[in-house]
Amino acid sequence: MDREIREAPRVLARFLEESSVAVRRLAARWRRRPPGLVVLVARGSSDNAALYGRYLWEVLLRVPVSLAAPSVVTLYRARPRLRGSWVMALSQSGRSPDVVAFVRAARRAGAFTVAVTNAPGSPLAEAAHEVVPLQAGPERSVAATKTYQAELCALSLFAAEASGHQGLRQAHGSLPDRVAEALAQEGAAAELAGHWQAAGVCVVTGRGYNFATAREAALKLKETASVAAEALSSADFLHGPVALVGPGFPVLLVAAPGQARDHLLHVARLLRRRGADYAVVSSDPRLLRYTRWAVAVPGGLPEELTPHVYAVPAYQLSYHLALRKGLDPDRPRGLRKVTRVL
Repeated sequence: MDREIREAPRVLARFLEESSVAVRRLAARWRRRPPGLVVLVARGSSDNAALYGRYLWEVLLRVPVSLAAPSVVTLYRARPRLRGSWVMALSQSGRSPDVVAFVRAARRAGAFTVAVTNAPGSPLAEAAHEVVPLQAGPERSVAATKTYQAELCALSLFAAEASGHQGLRQAHGSLPDRVAEALAQEGAAAELAGHWQAAGVCVVTGRGYNFATAREAALKLKETASVAAEALSSADFLHGPVALVGPGFPVLLVAAPGQARDHLLHVARLLRRRGADYAVVSSDPRLLRYTRWAVAVPGGLPEELTPHVYAVPAYQLSYHLALRKGLDPDRPRGLRKVTRVL
């Protein structure tokens, strides 16, 4: 897991070099005839990437985006009306049976289908009209890391190309360097892992594009460190679940500067008043000063691209917390690399 976390800058650079042609081809198709609906289908970490894609595409491309429930097709045998829509599947392995089945059903229903996968020869790639390879190389860790970041890059580069957002397109060029800088700031995540060594539960919260980061962080804490981590939009967090939080309760606040900054400052102040044992992941000094446990990440990116970098400390925290607990992050209990569910 540690080795693959550190491979992310090279993976992103390779994706931008080798898969940008495929992304531009899809973007040109989009501009010629934009669909009225997009459905993203995925499981696990890829589903967290799809959540990011939903926010990004609805903001930049102004199209309704749905996150598919594959069981609608595989268990209930329904056949959604998808003619004229786009269906994009995200899968590291390309071998999740329910994701493949949904894409096949969508294609039969008249949707244009795209597979974003690390396995261009997989059943998923064969089921789709078009394939965007992630270029991540073999990922052996059960906990996906570098492929998640490559999926984010595929979604954001497509949004930049399809929307004609020149600034966002150009900002992708600095992503490998920003991720490398985040990797070099590992000490804060390792220190927080030591502090939270005895934690069995926590809340991870964020908003907007980085709600996906909160979900991904919570998933990794569950998978590798056996922490019952609950991921919540910080807006939903304030609508009831905040009642959980009292003195010493662990909370990880993912707080990128951007449209939600004032809201996130409010959440940080509330956590401090309640005496929560909370940490803040941010590149904004104003947000970081609200906690003793500040996990700083590099700034200088548009808000749309912060999830690519903010995933790094989430992965480092999960990895170090697993080690602190005497667990093997490469062998999570009861998990395999490919989960075969219909």
